[in-house]
Amino acid sequence: MQEHSQSSSVKIPESHIPTSKRVLIVTAVDAEKDAVRRGLCDTPGFDVIAGGVGPAATAASTARHLIQGSYDLVVSAGIAGGFAGQAEIGSIVIANSIIAADLGSETEAGFSSVEELGFGNARFSVDIATARKLAAAIKDAGSDVTMGPVLTVSTTTGTADTAQRLLHRVPDAAAEAMEGFGVATAAAAASLPVLEIRTISNQVGPRDRSAWKIKEALQALETASSLLPEVLR
Repeated sequence: MQEHSQSSSVKIPESHIPTSKRVLIVTAVDAEKDAVRRGLCDTPGFDVIAGGVGPAATAASTARHLIQGSYDLVVSAGIAGGFAGQAEIGSIVIANSIIAADLGSETEAGFSSVEELGFGNARFSVDIATARKLAAAIKDAGSDVTMGPVLTVSTTTGTADTAQRLLHRVPDAAAEAMEGFGVATAAAAASLPVLEIRTISNQVGPRDRSAWKIKEALQALETASSLLPEVLR
C-alpha cells in the first residue's frame, strides 16, 4: 500500500486520502450502506445513504440529498441478481448502462418500453470512463468483474419465463436490481454523472432463498467500495 506524506513525521493511510471528487453513494438498505462504509474506511469525500427499496424511494432520497449538498458524482450500489452466464454469484457488476426494464406497456405484440411508446426515457448512460477504470481496478485486485447493462425492475424476477423475457428485451443484461434507474433519474436532473455497482447474491430466475449468498455479496460490495477512493482520485 502506498503512503503519502502529510509532514516529515506523519503518514496518512491511503484509504483516508480525500478523493478529488465529492461523491454520493446510494444503497437500498442499511446492510448495503454498512458494507460500503466498511470498504471506504472513513475516507473523506464520500456520503453514503440508504435511500429505500425501489426506484421511487431512491429517486426521492437521492434528489433530496443532492439539493442539500454539492456533489460531483452519484453512485447506486448494492447487491443484486445476476443473469446466468453473465454474472455469477459472488461476482461484481459495473453497469455500462442503467435500464428500467419494466417501464412501459404490455401490448398484443408484447412489451413496449416508454421510449418505444414515445413517452420518455427508459435508459441512462453512465460515466463510462470511470466505470471502466473501476472494473479494471477490481480485476487487478483479483475479483471477478463484469461490465454490462444493469436492469431496474419494480418487481424482482421469480420465474425462468420472466428472466427469459428480460433477456429478450436486453440480451446482454448482466444484473437485475430495483434502485439504479431511480438514482440515475435524480442524478440526471442535477446534471451529474452516475455509476452503478452491483454484487451478485443470487441468479435471476426461480426464487430460491436457500441458494442466496447475501454475506458473500456484501463482502464483494465492501471490496468494490474499497477501490473507489483510488479510482476517483
